[in-house]
Amino acid sequence: MAKLTYINAINDGLKQVLQEDPKTLIFGEDVGKNGGVFRTTIDLQDQFGEDRVFDTPLAESGILGLSIGLAVTGWRPIPEIQFMGFTFEAVDSIAGQMARNRFRFAGAVSMPITIRTPFGGGTHTAELHGDSLENFFTGVPGLRVVTPSNPYDAKGLIISSVENNDPVLFMENLKLYRSMKDEVPEGKYTVPLDKANVVREGSDITIVAYSAEVNEALKVAEKLEKENISVEVVDLRSLSPIDTETIFKSIEKTHKVVIAQEAQKMAGVGAEVASEIAENKIMSLDAPIGRVAAPDSVFPFAMAENDWLPNADDIEEKVREILNY
Repeated sequence: MAKLTYINAINDGLKQVLQEDPKTLIFGEDVGKNGGVFRTTIDLQDQFGEDRVFDTPLAESGILGLSIGLAVTGWRPIPEIQFMGFTFEAVDSIAGQMARNRFRFAGAVSMPITIRTPFGGGTHTAELHGDSLENFFTGVPGLRVVTPSNPYDAKGLIISSVENNDPVLFMENLKLYRSMKDEVPEGKYTVPLDKANVVREGSDITIVAYSAEVNEALKVAEKLEKENISVEVVDLRSLSPIDTETIFKSIEKTHKVVIAQEAQKMAGVGAEVASEIAENKIMSLDAPIGRVAAPDSVFPFAMAENDWLPNADDIEEKVREILNY
């Protein structure tokens, strides 16, 4: 197995689906010859041609409107929205159209659309380029929301997303693109959708996280291990639907939980996880549910970003608070 960065793993996964299915198409702003603003699709146009990997105008509503038309006529589109903040320009295509079409047509029409979009802080991007906007989309019926935390999952999940017949919002964390490497198998493999992953087993407390916060949680687990504190880390991977079974199983073992997310706290994924735990497993807990999230404010400008983003120190503080309850 080769060691690949997160971004190269996604590129490799896209190569696999293009090779396997001639009905797959990649398109978006500068994704062709330039390979996208981050070079996620680099060399794919050279390998598969301009009919399969091509540039579009700067018009997010047009990109996703085209995706819907292509899906209805038998294609499997993989559009890129250059930054997640730009999805605001195409919310109707996502929430009002593609997510509803299976219901609208009584299951006769599938929407096998995988919308790739970068998000997340830690790289000092401009306004509307780093926002974590999953809170806007996880409540949309008919839309899957997926976000990998490591290169292995990134490749397996992008392949699973493209092969799935429902629309998927595939969120790629900017900070992770080139900051980590992992052993990634050559050729095709898949990671199941809708399934969380216990990335580190423990017995004293559970941390539930996703995307970049998984890696912050792992830092905490490694540090606390030196104090004989055993931390279990659960990576959600899928934000809609959420795999509550894996979360509940972990809580039944540890009896304590902290939920960490990069997005603002209000109405977030962490709130949904917390409410599911409270509703179904409250008697398994020996302490209140701990939550770590960004402040309920607009994403800050670059100079304040590091102070605003939740990190390992914030998670550790909350873990200790819950352990000492």
